[in-house]
Amino acid sequence: MTKKAKKLINVNVEGKIHQVPYNTLLVDFLKDIYSDKKEREQHIAAIVNNRLYGLNLPIRADIELKPITIENRQGQSVYRRSASLILLEAIRRLYPDKRPVIGQSIQDGYFFQLRGFNNGIHNNTIKEIEKEMRKIVAEDIPFEVKSYHVNQVKQMLQQKGQNEKVNLLRIHWEPRVRIVRCGTSFDLFHDPFAPSTGYIKNFKIDPYWPGLVLRFPTSTDTDISGEIQQYPKLFKTYMETRDWNSRLGVVNLGELNGRVLSRNIFPIVQVSEGFHEKKIASIADQITEKQPEIRLILIAGPSASGKTTFSKRLAVQLMVNGIRPVTLEMDNFFVERSQTPVDEYGEYDFESIDSIDLELFNSVLIKLLAGETTKIPVFDFKKGGKIPKSQWIPQKLARDQVLIVEGIHGLNDKLTPSVLAHRKFKIYISALTQLCIDDHNRIFTSDTRLIRRIVRDRRYRNYDAAETIKRWPSVRKGEKKHIFPFQERADVMFNSALVYEPGILKTVCERALLEVSPNDDSFPEAYRLLRFLRLVMPISK
Repeated sequence: MTKKAKKLINVNVEGKIHQVPYNTLLVDFLKDIYSDKKEREQHIAAIVNNRLYGLNLPIRADIELKPITIENRQGQSVYRRSASLILLEAIRRLYPDKRPVIGQSIQDGYFFQLRGFNNGIHNNTIKEIEKEMRKIVAEDIPFEVKSYHVNQVKQMLQQKGQNEKVNLLRIHWEPRVRIVRCGTSFDLFHDPFAPSTGYIKNFKIDPYWPGLVLRFPTSTDTDISGEIQQYPKLFKTYMETRDWNSRLGVVNLGELNGRVLSRNIFPIVQVSEGFHEKKIASIADQITEKQPEIRLILIAGPSASGKTTFSKRLAVQLMVNGIRPVTLEMDNFFVERSQTPVDEYGEYDFESIDSIDLELFNSVLIKLLAGETTKIPVFDFKKGGKIPKSQWIPQKLARDQVLIVEGIHGLNDKLTPSVLAHRKFKIYISALTQLCIDDHNRIFTSDTRLIRRIVRDRRYRNYDAAETIKRWPSVRKGEKKHIFPFQERADVMFNSALVYEPGILKTVCERALLEVSPNDDSFPEAYRLLRFLRLVMPISK
């Protein structure tokens, strides 16, 4: 009797159909169709039927497949997640009594602290950890994903002292849960990993008191060169928020979910709002102390960072101090549409500083700050230009008034060269979330803003989630070019992230994401966000 032939499965790669035996692993399939070894080794995961998967996925049905590298944002997340677990395994081998805790993103890496080192981490210790990581990479250990009964996983986590992960499973109602292993270390499986440690060849560890930064290659630069840059103001803001969260007893999603389940979340809401109001009042006091010198307040920050809400709250605190704020809308100072700069794709670049009529803007500033009456332009966005000058709005700044200007270029001195430095007060605002999933898994800072923007666009701008997601890479590109390089020039920074907001935004955002078609180009990102939101307990009144 002849052996029955294996069932063949169709795999569509860039329009070309390949037939493979049932149960073939993606990693083996890609090795077969890509003869170039260098190109083959760059593949770290794949988009399968518009969802992200690891390469150890067995092929058991007809699929459309797109291999991805770290040039893709989702490929970067796979690489970083895999490298982070290698770091945890290295620390477990060398310092089993120390507790690594992930923090914020810094430059091209993640900040980690090692609890148990009371005076920071010595440089020699960091070198030992990096050496051990390279040893693990050379061992080419597979990242094994397996399913266990949830009670068994809870017991395994408790034995490792990882109670924050146990708390995270309080809202996991399925009988089984997946974990990922790397050597002696394991973690809850949230998103895909590389096939093995051998894929993570490029990384670097730099000291960053009181911890370290695990650095990664980027989509544009595979070489990690130079020392990590210092961001003292930004890092101070990060750590301040982390301290706030610690005082609230909510530093991870497990703790947040626990407060919601015990119906004890609203004191957290009230105290979080109190922290914010106290900080805004402090900023208003700083401005007041520098009167009458300060006449121009510049507020800058990335998309969905809360600039408009912050401006209104700051205005109230300034009025409490006897200062009357006046807002100057940057949108009215755009150049005519025909003069708008274009990007490398020939599209209008409205986020370039050259899209602002700088000469007119500074002319208006000079007259206002001198106490003269001037006319404020009005921009007609439908026509793509300013309305006739005869219809511009006259305005004058009184002695007890200050001018507030909100926009992405507020920290760039090219925006306001006509105003002396001592007359300006610069504020950088962003949603720098310090809430983590658990001790070893971050919530992307940009995800907080993307979720905010999806909710805002759906409610107030009639954009669906798919449109918002498609625009997001362009928005992020503009931020990296026009905002982030100037953030350390701020006089103060304000973190608009609220520890409880994932629970508030979940219901609306989840609904918006579920409306995205599985065939839409934006679906892989929508699917990733949905997987994150499944970890969040919704907050309702």
